[in-house]
Amino acid sequence: MHQLSPFTCRRLSQLPRLTSVWECDRRPLMATGHKGSTLESGSAEMAQGDCIIWADGLQGIVRGLSVVPQDTGNEAIVRTLLQAIEAPQGGVEPARPRKVVVRDREIQFFLRGALQDLDIPVEHAPTLPTIDDVFEQLQTSKAPEAELPEAFEATLLEKAALLWQAAPWRYLSEQEILAIELNCWELDTLYLSILGIAGMEYGLLFYRDLDSLQQFRHKLLNSQEFSDGMQQAFLEQNCLFINFNPTEESKIIALSSARGLSAAEPAKGDPLTAVGYEFGSLHPLEGLRSQLAAEEAASLIVVLEALHRFCKKHDLGAEDFALKPISSRFRIANPEALNRTEKKTSAANKKRSSDKITVKISTVPDVSAAFLEETLETSPPPNLAPLIDDSVPDGSLIMLGSHSEAKLVPLRQHPRIYYQGLMDESIKRPGPKANWPVLTIQTTRPKARTLLNRIQSEGGIQSICFNSGSDPISGQVFKIGILQTVQGYLHLFNEYEIDNPTDSRSLEKWEQGRAKNGSCCGLIIATGATGLQRGRPTLKEVIAFFEMLAQHPEDLGLTPLIMSYLPE
Repeated sequence: MHQLSPFTCRRLSQLPRLTSVWECDRRPLMATGHKGSTLESGSAEMAQGDCIIWADGLQGIVRGLSVVPQDTGNEAIVRTLLQAIEAPQGGVEPARPRKVVVRDREIQFFLRGALQDLDIPVEHAPTLPTIDDVFEQLQTSKAPEAELPEAFEATLLEKAALLWQAAPWRYLSEQEILAIELNCWELDTLYLSILGIAGMEYGLLFYRDLDSLQQFRHKLLNSQEFSDGMQQAFLEQNCLFINFNPTEESKIIALSSARGLSAAEPAKGDPLTAVGYEFGSLHPLEGLRSQLAAEEAASLIVVLEALHRFCKKHDLGAEDFALKPISSRFRIANPEALNRTEKKTSAANKKRSSDKITVKISTVPDVSAAFLEETLETSPPPNLAPLIDDSVPDGSLIMLGSHSEAKLVPLRQHPRIYYQGLMDESIKRPGPKANWPVLTIQTTRPKARTLLNRIQSEGGIQSICFNSGSDPISGQVFKIGILQTVQGYLHLFNEYEIDNPTDSRSLEKWEQGRAKNGSCCGLIIATGATGLQRGRPTLKEVIAFFEMLAQHPEDLGLTPLIMSYLPE
C-alpha cells in the first residue's frame, strides 16, 4: 500500500488538531442532487461517477468533495481528505480531525493503512448523519493557488531558467531516462523523463521511483481509451515536476531549436519573464499538488543545478547518448545551509544541512532501450501523415448532429452543392429511414471555399475518427476529431474533453448513430457563421456534403496521442 510522503506528514502535523470527528463516504453521483457539479441532471455520465465527501460532524459542514469515475481506487478518498485538511471549503481554516468515521469497512481498512503516519484513528459507524443532512447542498472545493516556499523561490526560479536555456529536450526524448542519485531529504534516486522534443509541451518529470515511471508509460502506450482509466493512471504517478510555459516568442525559438531549424539560442529577454514556470508534485495518495514543501524546493534546486552542469559537461546530442553508460558526480551547495538561520539545527536535520551535497547523474541504458523499443512497437507506421491542426478556419462552428435521409437527399441533388458519395461502392448504404451522424463545419463564405478547395485537392474525405489524447502534465484527457483525406492527410477538426458533460454526451450520441448506420457518416461545410443562420445552416448556406466511413483510430494506424503539432 502507498504511504504518504514524509514531507506531507510533516506539513500536516504542523496544523492544529480539532476536537471534532469527521465523516467520510463515497456514494454514486446519481444519488446526489449535487449543486455546482459539472454533470447535468439525468445525464449518462452521472450514473458512472462517485462523489467523495468529507464532512465535519461538529460544525455540520462539508470540508472536502470530489467527483471521480466509479472505477477510481480508494486513493481518491485520501486525496480528498488532504484537500479537506489543507484547503477546506466552506471558509474554515486548515486543520486535522480528532478522528474519522466511515460506514464502509473496505474504506475503513484502506484509510487505517494510508493514514497510519498521521495519527488519525479511523472508526466504523452504520450511519453518517452529517453527510446525510448536507449531501444535497454541497459546494465545489476551490483548488489552492500555486505556491513556492519564500526562502527558496528566487533560487528555484533561477535554476529553472538555466534549464530552460539549456533545453535538454533538444537532444533527449521522454523515453531516454537519466538517474539522479540525491540521497538527501529522504529522496534516494530520481528518474528524469524530459518532455519537449515534439515542441508542444516542455517539462521535467522527476519520478521518485522507477516502478511509477514504468507503470505510467505502459498504461499510456497500451490504453485504447484516454478516459477514466488514464485519469486514474495520471494521478497514480509519483513524481516532482516542472512545467515550462514559454511566451510565443520564446516558444518559437525553442521549437525551432528542437526541430533543428536553427542554432540553439536562449529565449530573448529575461528568461524569468519570457517563460512561466509551474512546480508541483504527483503522488498516488496526495494527487496533484501545486505547493512544494521547503525540502522539496531545496531538493529541486540541487537537482536542477546538477542537471545544468551535466548538460554543460556532456554532449547530449551525441549518437545514442542515453544508450551508453555515462555518469558524473557534482558537489552542489546546500540551499538549506545558505538559508540557515541562527537557530540550532536539530540532530535529525544535521545530515540534511551539510554545506555541500554530492549528486550523481547517470544514463540508464537498459531502461531507455526498453522504453524506446516499447514506443516503436506501439507507434504509428513511419509513413503516416502528420496531424494538421490549421485546416478548420478559426472561429468556425463545429457541430456533431444527426440528419435524416430525407434531409440529406436535397444536399446530394442540388447543383450548387459539391457532393461526394461513399468511396467504397461495396458498402451497403443505409435505408430511407436511416439517420446519419453528420459533422457540420460552419464558417464564413471565403473560409468555407478555402476549406473545400483544400479537401478537393487531397482527393476528398475518406474517413472520420475520434482518437484519444492526453496532457501528461495537467492530466487532461480528450478525444481528437480527425478527418482523413484520400491522399492520407489527417486534419484535426476539434478536441472534446472527456470530463466535459456536453462533449461527452455529443460523442456518445455520435457513436450510437454510427453503430446504427453501419459506420456511414457525413460532413457538411456551410457558410453563414456570422449571420442569422449561425448554428443552424439551411440548404442555402451549405456548399458541400461528403459521405464517409467512421473508423477506429487503429484502422488509421493511430495510437493514443500526446498532442504535438508541426510548425508551419
